[in-house]
Amino acid sequence: MCTAMTAQTPKGNFYFGRTMDFSYPLDPELYVIPRGYKWSNRLKTHLIQNRYSVMGIGQDISPVTLADGVNEMGFAAAVLYFPGYAQYDPAETQRSSKISIAALELVNFLLGQCASVKEAVSTLSMLRIVGIKDPVTDSVAPLHWILTDRSGQCRVIEKMADGLHIMENPIGVLSNSPDFQWHMTNLRNYMNVTSSQLQENSWNTVTLSPFGQGTGTFGLPGDYTPPARFVKTAYLKTHTPLPEAQDQAVSACFHILEGVSIPKGSVMTNRETADYTQYTTFIDLSSSTYFFRTYDNSRITAARFPDTKKRGADIFSCGKLNKPASFEQWN
Repeated sequence: MCTAMTAQTPKGNFYFGRTMDFSYPLDPELYVIPRGYKWSNRLKTHLIQNRYSVMGIGQDISPVTLADGVNEMGFAAAVLYFPGYAQYDPAETQRSSKISIAALELVNFLLGQCASVKEAVSTLSMLRIVGIKDPVTDSVAPLHWILTDRSGQCRVIEKMADGLHIMENPIGVLSNSPDFQWHMTNLRNYMNVTSSQLQENSWNTVTLSPFGQGTGTFGLPGDYTPPARFVKTAYLKTHTPLPEAQDQAVSACFHILEGVSIPKGSVMTNRETADYTQYTTFIDLSSSTYFFRTYDNSRITAARFPDTKKRGADIFSCGKLNKPASFEQWN
């Protein structure tokens, strides 16, 4: 599960956010990976050196693996599940001119190497995306990706049986399976949905009047399937004006994704575990500032992009996301 979206203010500032919906317990941290950091890909075939500093949320699963992040240039990326459709390149048996990057580490790689969506698209042609088991699920996770930057460019990356698909994302939304083009076609089923109120109508001598406000949204899906979350997020983001001020814009963004956030217990897997929204995050791409909240603590925390020159050349954690909620007491 998971839902991601972009949003734009009237003056053209862009925000990028996602829900992290997962049925395995996560212990996410906010990490910073400095420019110049050197690391080996998971297949140990290439030594990679980051061109840009990166801040992102992930897990320390040797090495740190990011689920979403932004770099110092305002280029951002997130990974979402894509079951039944993702199919990767086989692990290479000999040296190749292309760099083999595990699907799990693609966010790390692109954010460390690319300054923009345009550069990422060019870089992807030089990669082999391979599948490697992750220790959280002990499986090869089926994944696809959403990329965006300060210019508002947005792309979806899907690696399937018929090859690598790099697609423009004009709606700025991504959920899970089916493939992105299917979701875009499915939006046509909801072109009647509107924010306007329906008026009275007459059937012969019977006058039909609305029960209350919101009649224009009749038919908007409310379940938690990927198609429903895609449609609902697309509707909400395109009908919710984003204020210019950062604090108000961030608040509006979180309200949008509340529409597809999953309470624990309302969606159960066939393993009898809850698939729920463990955290929600947004990034102000103009300043590379992170905002996040977690399932147990709805207070929004902000983290500005740090000066990595003062922190050395190694990865460091800004802290764990999961913290207990605190309540203001009124007497």
